[in-house]
Amino acid sequence: MHDVIGIGFGPSNLALAIAIDEHNRAAGADRLDALFLDRQPGFGWHRGMLIEGTTMQVSFLKDLVTQRNPASDFSFLSYLHARGRLVDFINHKTMFPTRVEYHDYLEWAAARMDPVVRYGTEVTGVGLDADGLFTVTAGGSAWRTRNVVVAVGLEASVPAGAELGDRVWHNLDLMHRVGELDPRTSRRFTVVGAGQSAAEATEYLHRSFPNAEVCSVFSRYGYSPADDSPFANRIFDPQAVEDFYASPEQFKRTLLDYHRNTNYSVVDLDLIEELYSRAYQEKVRGEQRLRMFNASRVVDTRTGPDGVAVTVEFLPTGERTVLESDVLVYATGCRPRDPLALLGDLGRRCARDEQGRPQVERDYRLRADFPGGVYLQGGTEHTHGISSSLLSNGAVRAGEIRDSVLAARGAAVREVALTGS
Repeated sequence: MHDVIGIGFGPSNLALAIAIDEHNRAAGADRLDALFLDRQPGFGWHRGMLIEGTTMQVSFLKDLVTQRNPASDFSFLSYLHARGRLVDFINHKTMFPTRVEYHDYLEWAAARMDPVVRYGTEVTGVGLDADGLFTVTAGGSAWRTRNVVVAVGLEASVPAGAELGDRVWHNLDLMHRVGELDPRTSRRFTVVGAGQSAAEATEYLHRSFPNAEVCSVFSRYGYSPADDSPFANRIFDPQAVEDFYASPEQFKRTLLDYHRNTNYSVVDLDLIEELYSRAYQEKVRGEQRLRMFNASRVVDTRTGPDGVAVTVEFLPTGERTVLESDVLVYATGCRPRDPLALLGDLGRRCARDEQGRPQVERDYRLRADFPGGVYLQGGTEHTHGISSSLLSNGAVRAGEIRDSVLAARGAAVREVALTGS
């Protein structure tokens, strides 16, 4: 019997586990019993995109805890101190660690939460028993809990009709698959997409395969820079979630449109300038390996045993080019997994808006007709805004969910005391 079971153990539920742990240290008898289940064999977060040298797009101060509890010993600074690199990092004069280092931070924090996590455990369903408690099933095991927190992360998004395979990858698998190729014999890569991941994949392949041509295909005329200016970044503040949730539906859509260029299909300016510089210097030398197919789209792919023929159409004229490629990489983004898929019949008892999306309370709890709480970490952009499932608000979001669980338990205890049942 648990107070909370978390489904998935990426950064979001890791932040929740820490928030519960910190509460329990000072709670005495008022502890929360939590268990987290994850289908991976061990902790991992987007390992396929851990490209050496790439940096985080969020400050290290937006770690698992600092915005909720600056004194926490789970902070990124505490991690640096534990690793013996605090002074070195300070001298580095950066707010943005590399993605590899930040992943090591997450692993360090996750290892301290090992007692409350079961890896290699894929949840197959959530039901409701006669006592109004949830039953979470995974394989031949089942656990009972008063609350469920769903944080099942993202999945690859590819264009309609596209099929991934041996020669067609999504960028989420890039570092898992690239070791299959021989840098000496690879001749051409095609990368589709206009966002940060596409630009990073293009830069990495161009750097790592010196004998290969790298073709970047996107429908824009050029990469668009991310707006990370101070005022625009306020859209990621915890208060912005509060404001967004209270807004009328029309203004929610307006806000999302206004600030899409902070997060979607945009690239850090330094990386744009680096790629442009490489392309220009290659033109100077007369040996172009980096080719930009802008204002273009992929209209056909033909996969064979040794590669894939990618037909690219230049949109202004309709002119077509066939790129015989060793690998086609779709860096076309991710989408949230359906958070209600695991709920089965319970999912049909959750309230939805006129567009069929789940209605979610301010504390990230699904609006439903059953007792107990099902909370979402992800899939709430339509109710909580652009940052509601991002790292930027992970610490604060975890604290709000923990406090909601505590408040609900306290209300239940008071009701029992008043009614005697």
